[in-house]
Amino acid sequence: MYCKNCGNSINENQAICLNCGVKVGEGETFCDNCGQPVPAGAEVCMSCGFAVKKASNLAGKDKLTIIIVCLFLGGLGIHNFMMGETKKGIVKIIASFCCYLGGVLALIDLIKICTDKYEVDPEKFI
Repeated sequence: MYCKNCGNSINENQAICLNCGVKVGEGETFCDNCGQPVPAGAEVCMSCGFAVKKASNLAGKDKLTIIIVCLFLGGLGIHNFMMGETKKGIVKIIASFCCYLGGVLALIDLIKICTDKYEVDPEKFI
């Protein structure tokens, strides 16, 4: 097993890489299976053929759960609160009650979540 951030060999029981200090499983620069460099955005390591796992961009939440919550309660920004985006959630609540735009914003979020284009940013308003 290799660190996906620096490529050094690590024990499978380690919680962090002792070389770079990154949590095991995080990073996209090196292959977890062979330790060789992996091009950015690659889905497969070209050295060993191992499937490179993409990091979750939904703050560690299950994608299906976020989709369901966004579909039914997205107009109130509940999915934003679940992912730690408090400011965005408050904006959606206000938009829902003042000008009924919360549903439109939730639909945009739903499409981004389904297509893996959604980026969690707690500092962003919209």
